[in-house]
Amino acid sequence: MGDACDALPGPAGLDFEGWTCPLPLRDVPSIVMGHGGGGAMSGELIEHLFLPAYGAAAAAELGDSAVLTVGSDTRLAFSTDSFVVKPMFFPGGSIGDLAVNGTVNDLAMSGATPLFLSTAFILAEGTELSVLGRIARAVGRAAEAAGVRLVTGDTKVVERASGDGVYLNTSGIGVVPAGIDIHARRARPGDAVLVSGDLGVHGVAVMSCREGLEFGTTVESDTAPLHGLVAAMLTTGTDVHVLRDPTRGGVSASLNEIARASEVGIELVERLLPVPPAVRDACSLLGLDPLQVANEGKLIAIVPATDADRVLAAMRAHPLGRSACRIGSCVPDHAGMVVARTGLGGSRVIGLPIGEQLPRIC
Repeated sequence: MGDACDALPGPAGLDFEGWTCPLPLRDVPSIVMGHGGGGAMSGELIEHLFLPAYGAAAAAELGDSAVLTVGSDTRLAFSTDSFVVKPMFFPGGSIGDLAVNGTVNDLAMSGATPLFLSTAFILAEGTELSVLGRIARAVGRAAEAAGVRLVTGDTKVVERASGDGVYLNTSGIGVVPAGIDIHARRARPGDAVLVSGDLGVHGVAVMSCREGLEFGTTVESDTAPLHGLVAAMLTTGTDVHVLRDPTRGGVSASLNEIARASEVGIELVERLLPVPPAVRDACSLLGLDPLQVANEGKLIAIVPATDADRVLAAMRAHPLGRSACRIGSCVPDHAGMVVARTGLGGSRVIGLPIGEQLPRIC
């Protein structure tokens, strides 16, 4: 993988002793890795600890970004996210551009045009300034490419034993155009489920770099800002019901959240899922489900079936949506569940992940 992998063990073998279980038993008295995976354990932490603790101060709706009305008609999208990816440099990107693109995309999934970001660095004592400089330059380049300004920030340093390299938090603000109402609760029976391209690429890129795996070809992260693609989709005039970037927990977590919020069933066609061979092979080797692997430059769209072809055409005309395709539909049956039709004519349940198969992916 060349210089893209930062101080990694060689490909001679896997260091299983260094692995941690991201899917522990759920009845635990302390925080475990699974609580940060974006799956069922994360949801339980929010529902049973944070929301009761926040009380009346908590927002009524939870999502990757909040849409806030300012004045009589101005709507702002606001989002925050923290990034703890390991290794910090991987094929196709780094924690720096990942942090910018991740927050830009959270804003874009509400239809917003991202405008401003904050950056907060938590640095472990002993981190080399040259490493921090590479990350900072990646942040700057990604922000410039996305057309957003870095307007405020913070830096903290923790003792060597308290941290691991660089952790990065970004918050963002964007403007939501009038007439746009994109929300996980708006999926309807009969809607088409679209994806913008190949699935599972980011998670496998990071994991291959982390463990020194070789798959015959370099798998590069798909990290990218998606607001331009979203704008192209909205230009069609389609009433886009739901947008989601399937990061932690992958497509499985995102679709399960949508199905539950909208009280619809979602039915996928397994043969239509765009999982590239390298990702499929890596997941087979590691015993992973590609639908639960993180993506950082892909989106899921749920639109009226009558508009699906028009939206797909707009997506395919954009550089980040050339491989966009339809993978399924929303159905009135099995409300709140996601199932996939297999090549043998049967079906299987696509459940919400408990934790995360691959910790420290984003």
